[in-house]
Amino acid sequence: MVSTMWAMTLWDHPSPHLQWGVVILTSLAGAGYDLATYRIPNRITGPVFVVGLFSAVWIGGLPAFADAVCGCLLLALPYILLFLFVGGGAGDAKMMGALGAWLGIVNGVVVLVSVVVAGAVCGLCFALAKRQFQAVLGRVAGMLMGIVIHPVIQGKAGTSDNRPAAQREMLAMPYGAAIFIGVCIAGIGVFLWNS
Repeated sequence: MVSTMWAMTLWDHPSPHLQWGVVILTSLAGAGYDLATYRIPNRITGPVFVVGLFSAVWIGGLPAFADAVCGCLLLALPYILLFLFVGGGAGDAKMMGALGAWLGIVNGVVVLVSVVVAGAVCGLCFALAKRQFQAVLGRVAGMLMGIVIHPVIQGKAGTSDNRPAAQREMLAMPYGAAIFIGVCIAGIGVFLWNS
């Protein structure tokens, strides 16, 4: 039991209002910047990540630090994979990692599920608003095939852009808004659960 207690360190944060306040405000800043420029800058994510790790050490020593690092990896990894294989944004991965450093594993799971659902709903609404719903569904199928075929395509020399066609034609969406919505939903859920 003691060996898994470290994974609950940031769940039992001594100042959950501060913890979630930082996470919500950071995701709000990222969403605003992403909506305006279609990118999330390092000057937002970098300091939040570093301060999150220092905060974890301050409140719980090495166990909280381990929880923060694992939360960072848990939240960032799916978006790193999307960046590498499907063409998602690196800023999204960095934002999720920075938030994970504040949230840890348990809160991170709740946020990850909420952000994925919010991202899917926002993506469908965005495609409908741009009148590209059917095209987006076709591209999603193409991207799923691209995940399987991408390593083979990447090995071919002499092409300037070896991503699958569906990936090159992808409808760009400012995912920072979905991150903010998902974080808010997760925060509300966590506070309702704990009260």
